[in-house]
Amino acid sequence: MKHITVAVDSFKGSLTSFQVACAVEKGFKKVFPDCVVNKVSIADGGEGTVDALVQTLAGEYVDVMVADPLMRPIQARYGVIENGKTAVMEMSAASGLPLLLESERNPLKTTTYGTGEMIAHALKHGCRDFLIGIGGSATNDAGVGMLRALGYKFFDRDGKLLHGGGEILEHIAVIDSDNVMPELKEAKFTVACDVTNPLYGPNGAAYIFAPQKGATPKMVEQLDLGLKNFAQVVQRHLGVDISELPGAGAAGGLGGALKAFLGATLERGIEMVLNAMNFRQIISDSELVITGEGRLDKQTVMGKAPSGVMQVASSIGIPTIAIGGAIKDCPELRESGFAAMFPIVAMPTSLESAMEYSVAMDNVERTTEQIAKLIKLGKKLAV
Repeated sequence: MKHITVAVDSFKGSLTSFQVACAVEKGFKKVFPDCVVNKVSIADGGEGTVDALVQTLAGEYVDVMVADPLMRPIQARYGVIENGKTAVMEMSAASGLPLLLESERNPLKTTTYGTGEMIAHALKHGCRDFLIGIGGSATNDAGVGMLRALGYKFFDRDGKLLHGGGEILEHIAVIDSDNVMPELKEAKFTVACDVTNPLYGPNGAAYIFAPQKGATPKMVEQLDLGLKNFAQVVQRHLGVDISELPGAGAAGGLGGALKAFLGATLERGIEMVLNAMNFRQIISDSELVITGEGRLDKQTVMGKAPSGVMQVASSIGIPTIAIGGAIKDCPELRESGFAAMFPIVAMPTSLESAMEYSVAMDNVERTTEQIAKLIKLGKKLAV
């Protein structure tokens, strides 16, 4: 075995993507010391996306002061790749649920304004291509806060300028784009969006996602009516119908705003990440790809990182082995196309113990050493 690629998603709460890759390399080289191990940090468009692309593409981090979901100042970080032309962002860095105490969660009040400030900062510093992950939001404002930070203004029927969170959606009657940042005309947005929920209705942003963001049943009804009103105003002013657009309900309606106002393309998260790093070219000289995540189950094959990695590798004839902290046996996994799957935990243990850094690193190293030994044995038997 001369050349392999390791592209494993983070084992959330335990190991980063890069740490897993380092442990795989260590285990594999115990058996094939001269093997070239190409370590690629990946993510599925959610947490870790900025790190994965910045590390893989030798980019840089940018720290900027923005507003958090309740308009308090906070330092957020995004990445810049391709010589400063492309910005990589996670909206959760400015507008994410983890930024709030549980008692502060209220999607009537929370706003995506800080996400808009990140975009504005990148625009002013020369970025024109944007890769944005929109998971983990604390908001249900249909992206109005983001749009306000970019220069859009929203008025009610009496001409009153509106600002705030999801509570203003039902009052919006007029959209003013006179002061929108001119740089937006040159910008291209690609958004990692793995949900297909429409903007409003029983399967929309409010009913499906707002409760976890602090919404009571009464708030959910109010937000849903607001989202419906917003869709009608958008269609009237822009001629764009986002009411049934798959993914419009993502991040409390941010997906719909990005599509309608900024012309964004919505892609599966892992596809956005792998396309951005030209993953097919990265693995082209490899004999084997090793991927995985904290838990392998039927969700793995529904657009998550290991499945995306395997599909690219398979398309050019490279076998893929998956590892995971645990494996839930199911038909979906068995029929998925992975050459083999290995759990890294060797004996019964508590989840807390298994997730300890040193334990997890040792488990990954031991498991991949055994994988390498099987490969070496197979080569001997084939002679």
